[in-house]
Amino acid sequence: MDEHPAMPRDRFPQELIAFYGLTRLPREGGWYRSTWAGPQRPDGRPEGSAIVMLLTAEPGVYSALHRLPTDEIWHFYRGDPLTLLLLTEREREHEHERGAAGDATARTVVLGPDVLGGQHVQFTVPAGTWMAAEVAPGGSWTLFGCTMAPGFTFADYEHGDAGRLAALFPQEAARIGALSRA
Repeated sequence: MDEHPAMPRDRFPQELIAFYGLTRLPREGGWYRSTWAGPQRPDGRPEGSAIVMLLTAEPGVYSALHRLPTDEIWHFYRGDPLTLLLLTEREREHEHERGAAGDATARTVVLGPDVLGGQHVQFTVPAGTWMAAEVAPGGSWTLFGCTMAPGFTFADYEHGDAGRLAALFPQEAARIGALSRA
């Protein structure tokens, strides 16, 4: 059983928000708190960073499409499985190259407790990959964490453009629209 024995499951996310002191994550969505930032590097970034984050199945509560310049490690902690939509664009050697089949790939990864069933308790999203996350269908909330080295700065965050990404990944257009914010 995943919930606190004395608390109804639907109230548990509110207790986690209070316990961890989570606040709304600007633009991306969900609730989060930075739990660690390493020493500052000469370029002004921290050596590493970690956050704890909570998403619920409430309408509009998801991690919106974004990408980062560094690998990001996602860690499942508690609750229901979390689906990660990952969109990868092929790097072009020459700017004049046109898009072709195979230039872009999309896949879904599930973070959750059923590792023998194909879920992950830890998953690394490669640098430059567009990513979005939401509580898996049928679930109500997920508590997870993210770690980066070098560490995250808000200047690193690149917000996804739904129209551009839907054109690059037409097979995922509906999900891209559902997991994007203006």
